[in-house]
Amino acid sequence: MNFLKLGLIFFISSQILFCKDKSFQKPTYKPADYSKVEVVVRKKEDTTVALPDKKAIFAIIDTNKGNLLLELYHDNAPLTVQNFIDLAQGEKEFLKQGEKVKKPFYNGLTFHRVIAGFMVQGGCPNGDGTGGPGYSFDDEINAVSLGLDKVKVKDAPSYGRLLQKAVLVGMGIKSQQDLESRITEAEENLKQASEMSVLEVLARNGYKYNEVITSKKALKGALAMANSGPNTNGSQFFINEVNTPHLDGLHTVFGQLLPASDTVFAQIVKDGNAKTIINKVVIVDRREGVTK
Repeated sequence: MNFLKLGLIFFISSQILFCKDKSFQKPTYKPADYSKVEVVVRKKEDTTVALPDKKAIFAIIDTNKGNLLLELYHDNAPLTVQNFIDLAQGEKEFLKQGEKVKKPFYNGLTFHRVIAGFMVQGGCPNGDGTGGPGYSFDDEINAVSLGLDKVKVKDAPSYGRLLQKAVLVGMGIKSQQDLESRITEAEENLKQASEMSVLEVLARNGYKYNEVITSKKALKGALAMANSGPNTNGSQFFINEVNTPHLDGLHTVFGQLLPASDTVFAQIVKDGNAKTIINKVVIVDRREGVTK
């Protein structure tokens, strides 16, 4: 199977540990320990921007193109929301050129990565997708609530790369020679593994899931954490222009763009990479009702 050989270098370079289950039939997934927290907005801010009359936490991303209005999912991803709020309000230390800094993180950054028909991404202090706050934290996802335990990976081809990776690493394949000497076994294991759920395959790739919160899908307008693999969240985030079901289980969704922002969002997409500057992010806590 040529696609196995072509992807070998990527698979064996992974440093993630997997269960070496040769049968690929026994489930290995176990929900991670998780304690839900109450989100605290430490700085009380308000806005003249019209917001829905709803008990929720809102983020207003003030840009040079206009405002992006978002509802933050404080019940569905509280740890992630807390991180975003604290960075936005300057309530959390981060590393800047090796020094600890405590100030509004997002001010002056750009939407550095813009892909029409997909999403816009921001939150990188380097402006090229390589930067972050100097720390990382775990994904905050309930894959069962997303239904990924009910979908077989053979019916979800977008997860095929992760299926192949789980099989090769699970077999202990460490070289091209190993693969060639065990190609028949690899093909059989791949066939068996294709009957596993998407949840099981992602768990074997190092993703952690809890079964406490109810997660949101990566739909159009979803605000989600950008990362470089399992449990590598920091400061970068993206906002979907379209539904992206192939990202379910891979990225924590922690908010939603409001329809009033559609025109501004469309302009950001049209203008492309690094043309939109974030002036500031205002956090408005309306959980106790609308402030008059």
